[in-house]
Formats: sequence, C-alpha cells, structure tokens
Amino acid sequence: MARALCLEPQVLLLDEPTEGLMPSMIAKIRETVVKLRELGVSTILVEQRVDAVLSVADRVCFIENGRNRETVDVEQLRADPSAVRRYVGVG
Repeated sequence: MARALCLEPQVLLLDEPTEGLMPSMIAKIRETVVKLRELGVSTILVEQRVDAVLSVADRVCFIENGRNRETVDVEQLRADPSAVRRYVGVG
C-alpha cells in the first residue's frame, strides 16, 4: 500500500486489505482510506468482510462469478442489509 501511495494515484485498488490483520490495523486502513478520499483519491476496496469497510464506503458492489450483480448505496445497505446476506451469506 505504501509503495502504491508513493505514485500519488488518482485511483487505488486494494484487494482484501484487512485480511489477517488485528483490529487496530484494520482501523488504520480505514483512517487511510478516509484521508485519501479527502485528498481526492478514489479507492476501490475488494473485501469479503463488508462490515470492515462499510464505514468508509459510498457504494457496495456485489460481484458474483465475475459479474456485478448489484450495486447498493451504503445508506440503503445499512437500512436493509439483505443484500449482504444474499451475496455474502452473513449479516
């Protein structure tokens, strides 16, 4: 992640950045994503643990078999988490 940030990207793709990390490090990743947003950097988070990144997301896209099955606004998902149960099997 640090190497990618050295390039000053406009868009950053993070693939499962919370995998295997302790909660304090997951919080640091969330803080970093928020700071990047403030700097105008768009971040695409690929994450199975929706709860780990929901607080920093604008939208959640559910990908199934390589296809976008549904894109949901975060506020809508918080109000009705049925899509998380449907696509991820938890929630």
